Amino acid sequence: MSSREANAIALERHLDLVEISPQARPPVCKILDYGKYRYEQQKREKEARKKQKVFEVKEVKLRPGIEDHDFGVKFKNAARFLEDGNKVKVTIMFRGREMSHPELGEALLVRMAEELGDTAIVEKKPKLEGRNMTMIVAPKSK
Repeated sequence: MSSREANAIALERHLDLVEISPQARPPVCKILDYGKYRYEQQKREKEARKKQKVFEVKEVKLRPGIEDHDFGVKFKNAARFLEDGNKVKVTIMFRGREMSHPELGEALLVRMAEELGDTAIVEKKPKLEGRNMTMIVAPKSK
């Protein structure tokens, strides 16, 4: 029917003429209460947001000369973050002359990736960015 006829019927019933699918040819419209329609739409969007998985990026910072026990503590933190479903950004911070040996930092990141191997996948390989070397690991999907 024409939009004029539909609009007249909607006014008679004290409702609104709402365009549901503007891309369709001809456009699809319904006669309904617009306030109720918006409420239902917002409710559906809210439910969809609840079901969405939000990834948070946690960070673990290390230094090139880190001791084994300290490395173990940082490893446990990273493993816990991954278990919670978060991504982990592992950062090696270089100071002073440590910058002349970036291979030490890369070795630490590779060691971390190997120890996390069964629970995580490397999403972003080790990369030197200024005075920091970073790597991002994400939890393996179950």
